[in-house]
Amino acid sequence: MNVVLKRASRVIWLTGLSGAGKSTIARALAASLTDSHVSCAVLDGDELRTGLNSDLSYSSQDRLENVRRVAHVAKLFLSHVDVVIVAVISPSRTGREMAKDVIGKGFLEIFVDAPIAICESRDPKGLYHKVRAGAISHFTGVSDPYEPPTSPVLSLRTDMLSLADEIGMLRALIDR
Repeated sequence: MNVVLKRASRVIWLTGLSGAGKSTIARALAASLTDSHVSCAVLDGDELRTGLNSDLSYSSQDRLENVRRVAHVAKLFLSHVDVVIVAVISPSRTGREMAKDVIGKGFLEIFVDAPIAICESRDPKGLYHKVRAGAISHFTGVSDPYEPPTSPVLSLRTDMLSLADEIGMLRALIDR
């Protein structure tokens, strides 16, 4: 049995640097929603980059195309689930605005914020190490810019909040 939300379905768009905690939050939020019988889907940037978007590079143009495709997939999912959780770096404000335009009023931009030193210390995929070793040339937050959101619906400082607190804040946003 699924609980029907009193408000329209929504897309929780988690944006932030690699290692900030987007995927961790997405999985934990999905588990919380599922436990409450709220239907949801997770679109993780890393997973999409190995399939749907495997033809894209990390150029500025291809990063925008990545965001565009993810936004369209998220919009398609909205007709099947209550909440779509998107975890993608989406480094440019232009790209996130494009995603908002594609998705519409159900788009909720969440800034998953952590200082780059924290992201680098977490480095779950070893990417920062590869960048510092010269094995990766285009990397958001180091060699390529990340434009923080100017007015996200919510900012989560993952170096200062517990995962439980972050999920509580997101659930309060979703459940209202």
